[in-house]
Amino acid sequence: MAKKVVATLQTQGKQYAKVIQMKRSEKTGAYTFVETIVPNDKVQEFLTKR
Repeated sequence: MAKKVVATLQTQGKQYAKVIQMKRSEKTGAYTFVETIVPNDKVQEFLTKR
C-alpha cells in the first residue's frame, strides 16, 4: 500500500508555489515537464521568461 506524503511549502512566513512548465525538446520533438518551486510573487515573472 502506498503512502500519501503531504509537503508544505510554507517556511519563514513566505508563500511558495510549485510551477510545472511544459517544454518541447528541439532534438526529438517530445514534450518534457520542468518543475520548480518559486515564491508566489515571482510566479508570473518565471512563466514569462523562457
